[in-house]
Amino acid sequence: MAIRVVIADDHAIIREGLKALLGREKDIEVVAEASDGREAVKLAGKLSPHVVVMDVSMPGLNGMEAAAQISSACPASKVIALSMHSDRLFVSGMMKSGARGYLLKDCAFEELARAIREVASGGTYLSPKIAGVVIDDYVKQSVSPGKPASPALSPREREVLQLMAEGLAVKEIAAKLGLSPKTVETHKRQIMCKLDIHNVAELTKYALREGLTTL
Repeated sequence: MAIRVVIADDHAIIREGLKALLGREKDIEVVAEASDGREAVKLAGKLSPHVVVMDVSMPGLNGMEAAAQISSACPASKVIALSMHSDRLFVSGMMKSGARGYLLKDCAFEELARAIREVASGGTYLSPKIAGVVIDDYVKQSVSPGKPASPALSPREREVLQLMAEGLAVKEIAAKLGLSPKTVETHKRQIMCKLDIHNVAELTKYALREGLTTL
């Protein structure tokens, strides 16, 4: 049986290129493409693919939030991050969100195919270029367990914060998330209260630091 794959990336040329390359592999089948994290979550729930190959920086719902939702709602679908980002924030964020693999976009195609097979069979795969980042992060957490945690935002609050940072107005956020403007305003107040940040500019800076969105 072929390994069923969903490709999620906001750049059409990346999706088309990956689909063409993976289509040459006899044991891998691309069953769908998603242009953002929210669409990837829906497709994972609908199609139950073995693997979701996902970019980290996507508008609307970033890869970390999408990976967390897929890992929770569709545990049989394993996420592999395919990103241009090699810094600790994105690597650790994706792994903590449930991703089973992380590769950089400059990797050879053979490495991606190998990662898909490894993850589909129940293993994990980290690009050699970033494996050290995960190990260093684990060591630092082990030796400094008393480090204060960042304020805990709910998944919905993180979604609202990302959309705010991307410049959407309250009514636009409400329409995108299927919420009332009043509910979005409540989330906005809760975010500001939890973070002790009370203007959109500083909220945007926070979202950038946390990897919820990129410039």
